[in-house]
Amino acid sequence: MRKSHSSLTIQKEAPGLLSGKRAIVTGGSQGIGFCIAKALVSKNVHTVICSRSRKPLSQAAEKLTRSSNQVFWKVCDVGYAEQVEELICFSAQQLGGIDILINNAGVGIFQPVSEMTPEEWRSVMRTNLDSLFFTCHYAVPIMRRSGGGMIVNIGSLAGKNTFTKGAAYCSSKFGLKAFSEALMQEVRYDDIRVSYVMPGSVNTEFSGTSTEHNSWKLSAEDVADVVIDILQRDPRCLTSRIEMRPSKPPK
Repeated sequence: MRKSHSSLTIQKEAPGLLSGKRAIVTGGSQGIGFCIAKALVSKNVHTVICSRSRKPLSQAAEKLTRSSNQVFWKVCDVGYAEQVEELICFSAQQLGGIDILINNAGVGIFQPVSEMTPEEWRSVMRTNLDSLFFTCHYAVPIMRRSGGGMIVNIGSLAGKNTFTKGAAYCSSKFGLKAFSEALMQEVRYDDIRVSYVMPGSVNTEFSGTSTEHNSWKLSAEDVADVVIDILQRDPRCLTSRIEMRPSKPPK
């Protein structure tokens, strides 16, 4: 039976406000999640990345060795509670606790309601919405015991702007917005800050092939920069929501 996790030790250290923190990034093998993980390890954050696919995940972890930290990875489908429980337990054991949770994993299936299958609907909801409950359900008690933490959920402007064939995706992102705001009020006095980021069009594989023809779109690095900015703000400042848009989309 093949292992579902591994670690890579990196020797250099980078000082900073986040140095020594412990983070989980879901959907960390590519796109926005990988760029967030790369930004975290460059700040000397001990980081666990996960995704459903072993090969891209191990390759992503290998790339992160160019930065300065110890990187762990674990195969996990965040749409299933038992796998998320294993991920959180693994992360807490390997890192010695959890300070930062980045919920980035997401899937998009765009079909008319009359043509979308019930399983396609559930697939979107499991990955984009159920996963938020699962990760926070298991991570929040660990954060409370260690005195606080930070949760950043990666949403979408589809969480406020609907579009045709987007019933499942938009519903999941509207749900992410409501979940984030309710959780923020639940845990703020436990010194756990909850934020969510709503990007518009981002030039990643999620929306098709990432090419120079999509250079007008936001980059995954743009989103990662915003996440790092949120995490580095003074604890007195709870940045609950940030919207991002390409400055010059096609007319």
